[in-house]
This record gives sequence, structure tokens and C-alpha cells, in this order.
Amino acid sequence: MLTGCTNLSYYAQSLNGHLNIVAASQPIDRVVADSTHPKALRDRLALARDIRQFAIDVLKLPDNDSYRNYVETGRDFVTWSVFAAPELSLNVQTWCFPVMGCVPYRGYFSREDAVKFAESAAAQGFDVHVGGVPAYSTLGWFNDPLLNTMLRHGETYLAGVIFHELSHQRVYVQDDTAFNEAFAVAVEQAGTEAWLKSRNDTAAIREYRRSQGQNDDFVALIAKTRRELQAIYESSMSDTAKREAKAAAIERLRARYRRMKHARWGGDDGYDQWFDTPINNAKLATVSVYNDYVPAFSRLLKSCGGDYDSFYGAVARIGALEKDERFPALDRATRCE
Repeated sequence: MLTGCTNLSYYAQSLNGHLNIVAASQPIDRVVADSTHPKALRDRLALARDIRQFAIDVLKLPDNDSYRNYVETGRDFVTWSVFAAPELSLNVQTWCFPVMGCVPYRGYFSREDAVKFAESAAAQGFDVHVGGVPAYSTLGWFNDPLLNTMLRHGETYLAGVIFHELSHQRVYVQDDTAFNEAFAVAVEQAGTEAWLKSRNDTAAIREYRRSQGQNDDFVALIAKTRRELQAIYESSMSDTAKREAKAAAIERLRARYRRMKHARWGGDDGYDQWFDTPINNAKLATVSVYNDYVPAFSRLLKSCGGDYDSFYGAVARIGALEKDERFPALDRATRCE
């Protein structure tokens, strides 16, 4: 049930959900010019237009009609993703779709449908995690609209999510989510800092770097625990002993977080909700899939001297390699060629 291509009903909800979003869209220029809309919304959309142009002019991201229209979805997330992994394995499950290829999640426009599928997977013994998603990319097949869910966390977040989603339109490798997401995160991070510098917003730059430092600490914590769990799952222990060791490793993760939060972050509680809710193999995978290879892509961008066209060309060439050759080649890359 949890492998292979999905059925027609799943495709129908995906297509209908997207078409409903598109049908509700209206040009950003029209919204900005219409004084009947709240000023805060019009100001934010005007800012989004500037960010969109910066993505074209500086980051060399696609110049198309994506993020030229706006949709008020009336909810906090546009979709919900379901991740699943075996109880005693870090090998996250994958599902395969036309165009997108195979990815380690299933996306739903209805939270109820996502929870229903997660419950069915959990009943089969899988670890599951359901997470809300503020934006998604159709890889250039459709003109992706700007959503209210992308406006909830301020200018820095808005810039990052636009840069991230547009990156998927520039380079996308089928069946390799870890490659695609790490690439997009690297562009997001470099692009966001460049955007803030272009606005001479030194306070926002300091805050962004602080938050990125915390994110790096968080990712390192998760990586350490995944290494511990990998050793447990590959050991000769009984399944009962593995379950006990797994639970202990997750509690050590929580304890490390509490110590780090006070020792390094001055008590900042921004990640408390993540640690206060259930942690399992599926939830851990949501961190590793997006972050494990970001440093390697960032190094490659630096080796390209910040020339984004050259960087995208290098990424595309590495992406054309066989899957098991991509990350070794990325790790070895010291020049932009």
C-alpha cells in the first residue's frame, strides 16, 4: 500500500485542489491598486513584486508568470504532507507521480484526508508524520500563485519561500528529493541574505544569521540522533530491545535540545513545539531530506563566485549523473565546472 504509484482518486484530489487555487487567483497588480483591500496586504504584495523581480535580476530564476497572482486560501496551510517510515528503519517511504517522479511524501489539499491516510499507515506499523505546507511548486507546468500562507511570517520568510520554490523551476532532478530540496534551500539562504543586503537592512541580516545559526544547530542535533538510530537498527538486538533503545535515543535528543537551548540560544524557545510533539523516524526524515546536503551546494555556489547561471549549470550537470554518483560528485566539487 505504501509504495508505487498512487491511485486515480489521489490524482483527482491533487488536480482539483490545485485548479481550485488557480481559479481563486487574481493579479497582484490589481490587488495592490484596489484600496478596498487592507493596506497591510497591499504593502506585502507590493513587496512580493519587488522580491519576484530580484529573483529574476539577481538570482537568475525564471522570468514567468509564477507569483504574479494572489490567492487568499482562508487557511493556515495550503497542503498537508504525510511522511512515513518503518518503525525500525530510517528509510522513508516514497510514492511516485507523473512529472514529479518519486518523492518521500504524499500531499493533500485536505488536512482530514492527510490524517486519514496517516492513520491507515500507522495501523500497518509505520511511523508517520503530518505537516502543514505553506507553498508548493508545479515545476513550471502551471503559473504558481502567491498564497496568503506565504505571507504569515514577515519579509524574510516571504523572500526565502519565493526563492526556494522558483529554484525548483530552474533545476529539478526526478526521483531525488534530497538533491532537489538541498539545492533549493541553498539558493533560498544565499538569495535571502542577498535580498536583505540589497535593502541595507542590517538588523534583519543579523536576525537572519542568528536564526540560520540556530537552524544549523538543530540540523546537527537531528543528524546525531539519526546516526545513533541507524546503529541501533543495524544491530543484532531483538526488536523489543531496538524499540527501547530507539525511545532512549529520542529522549536523549530532547535532553540535548534543552541544554543547547539554554547554553547557546539564551533560552530561545522557537523549536519547543517541534520537540514537545511526538518524534519518530518519519518526523526526523523531514529534517534530513531538506538539509543534509545544503552545505555542499553552498560550497559549490561559492566556488562559482556567486554567478548563479554558472551555479545552475554545474548543479544540472551533477544532477544528470547516476543517482549514486551525485552526492559524491557534489562533495568533490571545488570548482564551478
